[in-house]
Amino acid sequence: MSTRVETVELVDGWVRVRTDGVEVRLLLVTEDVVRIRAGFDGDFAEESYSLVTTAWPDRLDGVLGDERTRVTPPALTLQDGAEQAVVTGGRLRVEIDKEPFRLRVLDEAGTVLHSDVVGLGYLEDANGRRIHTSEIDPDDAFYGFGETAGPLNKARRLLTLSPKDALGYDARDTDPLYKHIPFYLRLDRRSRTAVGYFYHNTYACDFDLGREKSNYWPAHSRYRTDGGDIDLFLIAGPAIRDVVQRYTALTGRPPLLPKYALGYLASSMYYAELESGSDEAITRFIDIARAEGIPVDGFQLSSGYCTQDTPAGPKRAVLTWNDRRFPDPPAFFTAMAERGITVSPNVKPGVLDVHPRMAEFADADVFVRRSADAVATAGEGPAVGAWWGGPGRFVDFTRPAARESWKAWLTDAVLAQGTTSVWNDNCEYDGIIDQDSVVDFEGTGATIGRLRTVMANLMCQVTQEAIIERDPDARPYIVCRAGHAGIQRYAQTWAGDNSTSWESLRYNIATILGMSLSGVANQGADIGGFHGPAPDPELLVRWVQHGIFQPRFSIHSVNSDNTVTEPWMFASHTVYVRDAIKLRYRLFPYLYSLMARAHRTGLPIMEPLVSAFQDDPEVDETFTEFMLGDALLVANVLEPGATTRSLRLPAGEVFYDAWTRERHDGGQTITLPVDLSSIPVLVRGGGIVPLAAHDLDSLTRDVVNELRLVCAPDRDGHTVLYEDDGLTRAHERGEYLETDVRMTAGDRVTLTLTRRGTFRSPVRRLLLDVIHPDRAPFWVEADGRRVPHVLYREDFAMADRGWYYDPELGSVLITLPNPDGDLAVTVSFEPFDMIGM
Repeated sequence: MSTRVETVELVDGWVRVRTDGVEVRLLLVTEDVVRIRAGFDGDFAEESYSLVTTAWPDRLDGVLGDERTRVTPPALTLQDGAEQAVVTGGRLRVEIDKEPFRLRVLDEAGTVLHSDVVGLGYLEDANGRRIHTSEIDPDDAFYGFGETAGPLNKARRLLTLSPKDALGYDARDTDPLYKHIPFYLRLDRRSRTAVGYFYHNTYACDFDLGREKSNYWPAHSRYRTDGGDIDLFLIAGPAIRDVVQRYTALTGRPPLLPKYALGYLASSMYYAELESGSDEAITRFIDIARAEGIPVDGFQLSSGYCTQDTPAGPKRAVLTWNDRRFPDPPAFFTAMAERGITVSPNVKPGVLDVHPRMAEFADADVFVRRSADAVATAGEGPAVGAWWGGPGRFVDFTRPAARESWKAWLTDAVLAQGTTSVWNDNCEYDGIIDQDSVVDFEGTGATIGRLRTVMANLMCQVTQEAIIERDPDARPYIVCRAGHAGIQRYAQTWAGDNSTSWESLRYNIATILGMSLSGVANQGADIGGFHGPAPDPELLVRWVQHGIFQPRFSIHSVNSDNTVTEPWMFASHTVYVRDAIKLRYRLFPYLYSLMARAHRTGLPIMEPLVSAFQDDPEVDETFTEFMLGDALLVANVLEPGATTRSLRLPAGEVFYDAWTRERHDGGQTITLPVDLSSIPVLVRGGGIVPLAAHDLDSLTRDVVNELRLVCAPDRDGHTVLYEDDGLTRAHERGEYLETDVRMTAGDRVTLTLTRRGTFRSPVRRLLLDVIHPDRAPFWVEADGRRVPHVLYREDFAMADRGWYYDPELGSVLITLPNPDGDLAVTVSFEPFDMIGM
């Protein structure tokens, strides 16, 4: 316990605070991020797998290589007084109260962003756990924490981050789930100011978010970890979006995935578990999807493909192929590629003791080792833990030689068969009971209890390197279930093995939105539910209608009633599933541009309303509606038998029903009529939505050659349309096209399209859809030339250039050839009195 400050000094640009307990060091990483580190272990070692931005040398710089950037921290000034020392720099101020000891952090406006609780600030308990306790207001809201169950706002909850293989979890109550991302945002509901807390630590931890109450202490939140330092990166807002961007600048931003990653990713454990002929069954599945008119771009191949006969019976044996199910893997991958399908084989880091290649793996010394206590009783050797099908051993990805061996094995067994995509699964290392088991930690040694949370990140990093080394121009596509802070740099993730229920459909939305605020933009949840009986027809339809807006869209199941969840499983409802998936594909230009924005800024694709409309306190708890980008508000139907859908619209905004174009003012609750075909979506005033104007059957093979820009000119708006080849790494060499679309509202609505980049867009025709239900245009100009007015819809459909006002739609439609260069369009809605002219 630290009760008083003994000395404060400025040392080489950082501040050392010596107390009668732990030493605390302060460093300003950027103008808005301060690092507060209480060094319980005394060595203040810099050895991070998490950070891509540092202001100091790190022992693991070589592991991260070009991913890591070294910045020069802003200068600090120290004013040391008898009762308080004050550190200032950038846009932050840290007050160090000396006796009793307390740290407070304020922004340049004087708003208190953080305050330690006096007497509870930096503690170590009798079990060696390190504890940090912060003052809060009882009404504060808390968001993030990576992947969690329950509502979006975690206030007054106790959360555990200790990754588990949580098969069939309860989406409302199960804790913990699969990820370990010790980052959250606290929203002060009085000032509407957000601040981020990133605890840079890999041990399992828990958070008490105002649940505990004691007469002796003010309202507080508590972070408690099993080991390591209290190493807090405090990130100033004031906007939630500011915090998310600054957090992802620290831990990394998502890659620009290949375009097919946004397509329908088919999957089911059923196909890889057949007695024989799995390859033919899967290609047949794809052919059926095409025959049913359902677009599809990927197949997530479950681990049954590697089942082998062993002395213990048929068991999964990673990095092998079952020759009854897949007699010719290269031919299978070729057949799928000919159908425009990317196969992502499931790969796991655990190896059963009965694995036929165990001797080879053991000779390479790639496994987590026994703890000292285990060695004393059993001798030297790999640690053994629970695994699929019996006892197993686990690859130690903190060992450089193990990473190289794994890369070679993965290349030979999986990538060389014909894919550039891998699905890394069961990476939680949950089965190792002895948390003192030993890992290499780049030669210095550590326990699995300290580093099991980073194994998934390292496994994905190795996978990415292997794909690029085999095919330098391939754009890797990696899927992963587990992950620590920074997993967004390598993989698209999903919310694990959810259960089939309406409750999962509802609460998994909050799970995805929490991940979005934790830097992981490319993620989703299994559509239809993974575990349990088959969804009923209505639940499947509603889940697909929601799932089309998730960055990851995969129908994946292992049903307990011997059924297989497929888009056409309920013939009378297939039309609704097909229509929803086709809408997903028409949304591709918008979704791909949002993925590019996430790659550039770290901002979410699916965003909670509290982030998009932070000034409206009525949306602080909302998670059943969300924003898709800046322009679309999605309000899926989430209840069985619904005939209406009610939602409250954010205040100070205007929205239009995407289908009827009915206008709705914000700040009120509206009720929309719905039937089984309904997908309630609203276009935000000022929104610009790029869509494919034609159906796409494959994102891999098809291109968008007709683009529809839906615009709601109630206020000025802006978006960036991003295009590249979608498959290779040519975009890293500058071969991409960004179209900056700006809209100016008023009696004359102007749309300017400004191009940047060398990629030649396949779009040959533009259809501008300008929502304006109150009045038809007086005239339309493109690049200063009048565009012909067409009165007959059929003539408009055939026109090369023209505009047509659709009074039923409430929009003016403008068709133009897509120029290779810039474009300016003006639509005059100025009053014109034809009789009195």
